[in-house]
Amino acid sequence: MGDPLPAGPKVLPSSPSAGDRAAIGDTLKPIPPSGIDVNRDLTGLLAPAAAVLLLVFVVAAVTGAWPPFVAVESGSMAPEIERGDLVVVTATDRFPWSGLVGHADPGAPTRLGDAGDVVVFSPPGDGQRPILHRIAFSVAEGEDWTGRADPALLDGDCADLATCPAPHDGYVTYGDANGEYDQSAGIAPVVRPEWIHAKALFAVPDLGWFRVGVDAAIARIGLFPTAVGFGGFAALAGGFGAVLLGRVGRRRGGERP
Repeated sequence: MGDPLPAGPKVLPSSPSAGDRAAIGDTLKPIPPSGIDVNRDLTGLLAPAAAVLLLVFVVAAVTGAWPPFVAVESGSMAPEIERGDLVVVTATDRFPWSGLVGHADPGAPTRLGDAGDVVVFSPPGDGQRPILHRIAFSVAEGEDWTGRADPALLDGDCADLATCPAPHDGYVTYGDANGEYDQSAGIAPVVRPEWIHAKALFAVPDLGWFRVGVDAAIARIGLFPTAVGFGGFAALAGGFGAVLLGRVGRRRGGERP
């Protein structure tokens, strides 16, 4: 046999030139975000809203009242309940409550800083928003109730008041910060039991300002401009949140091997 052929020089694979790299780079396309990332972003945006809705429905189921929250628009129940507070309410017949108790009733329990139940009632046909005030005492139709009233909260005697004698069975009410019964000041007639649709449980400071702001905006500029304004703000906030979450998701994705 003849001598083996000499081994030729080893050829190493050469790295692409700059031009080749440019050509290769031109053929690469960015990979769009996967559907999983998009769904994760949407879930991150919708989860807080879903949690809030779930909380509202749970509270409504427990309290038996709808809506289960009331935003306070005035300071008539200060200092225990201030303007802008959010009050959690319950149905008047919900366990463990047993009917309505007035401030003057013997053994009246303390509710929101004083004796007697604080209730939400809506006198019909007067155009007022629901009122959150304390029950003073119950009255019977035809009764001169001023004899059982606190003179400091009356503006005159029975002959001077349109609500005396009582035109029907019901309740005399007042705001803790007001110096007069609602029925003496002309704020409300004697409150019929069927006008009362909730009883206050407790107040959360300052959580009602959003609702108060919306109502004030509607009264000032109207429903449609208010809806457009708050809708635009919500869309802007949602868009900012989506961009922020998208950047965080891409940054985390870049860290994975």
